Amino acid sequence: MREYADYDGLGLAELVRSKQVSAAELLDAAVTRAEAAQETLNCFSALYPDLAKSQLEGGTGDGPFAGVPFVTKDLAVEVKGAPLTNGSVAWKGNVAQRDSVLTERYREAGLVFFGQTTSPEYGLTTTTESTLYGQTRNPWDLTRTSGGSSGGASAAVAAGVLPVAQASDGGGSIRIPASCTGLFGIKPSRGRVPMGPGRTEGWNGMSTVHAVSRSVRDSAALLDACHGRETGSRYVAPAPDRPYLEEVSHGSGKLRIALWKKAPNGTMPDADAEAGLMATAKLLEELGHEVVETGPEFNGEQLAKYALFTISANIAAAFDDRSDMLGRPVREDEMEPITASMVALGRTVPMVELAKANNLFNSVAIDYEQFLIDGGFDLTLSPVTHR
Repeated sequence: MREYADYDGLGLAELVRSKQVSAAELLDAAVTRAEAAQETLNCFSALYPDLAKSQLEGGTGDGPFAGVPFVTKDLAVEVKGAPLTNGSVAWKGNVAQRDSVLTERYREAGLVFFGQTTSPEYGLTTTTESTLYGQTRNPWDLTRTSGGSSGGASAAVAAGVLPVAQASDGGGSIRIPASCTGLFGIKPSRGRVPMGPGRTEGWNGMSTVHAVSRSVRDSAALLDACHGRETGSRYVAPAPDRPYLEEVSHGSGKLRIALWKKAPNGTMPDADAEAGLMATAKLLEELGHEVVETGPEFNGEQLAKYALFTISANIAAAFDDRSDMLGRPVREDEMEPITASMVALGRTVPMVELAKANNLFNSVAIDYEQFLIDGGFDLTLSPVTHR
């Protein structure tokens, strides 16, 4: 199917609906492209077309993405019968025994699961490389990274293997790969997209899940298909006034935008990143929007400290859980050095520090929203990475 890469997910679903192509043909096209991309990009941790064919035998329903090939990131999201290693040697050989709540909602939308994309161990780095799977490369330039931790997803979508792929983000892991590969990526609010069963938040609310995509409308439609409360939700993001897909098809009107150059830790973008930022600001002004150079002020050192404490404590707990599953302690040689150091730190973080972290994150969220309100800003424009 030569025209496969010309369509986004909704476009492919329309081809299936109108019987111009079958879901089986789309799957074959995706698998062929995935196998070719894997040779140069190393963006998949597993491909399982047989599971996908079994799913097709049961039908894909009439959801918005009925018949569209799809992959999940090899981190936390479970697809029954498929591998799930979290990019970790300690999880090698693990197979999911159930579907995640998110997987169930994706199935209801008609998506067909045929593989998993690479992640660094437990999604801890902003590049995608692991002892278990090696380095994932950028399809635009094989000498460069596709970002992380959803770098497998971004490489696969940017290479035209599929139009949209599941991703997750705790500290930039959707936004950084999207930026590195020229895709659209949005980190949803806490409580917007389900993370269960067994949990309703990641990294004490720092991490959420969604996708990277070539088109904005695919991201919107996917969010329409999967957002909403799950059993035991600790908190639930407010429902949208109208479907996201409908929202993105309407004009925004004139926006007031804060151009935010300096990172909370004081880092400024290098010349290339700043040039791209300013070119975007100029384009927005040409489109009729107001751009004002300003930004909120946060204590970057405190943010970094308490983010590290929070993530490390969660990773330590995750490896304790894995030890319980194995019936023995996870050995240090089954962890990568950065992971082992975070596990060691996480086991020593006092509860009072985690309470302070929670208070700080709440305070930053309040201050950021107040900055938008006081300045009359609709959004901020900033570099994703400093170079």
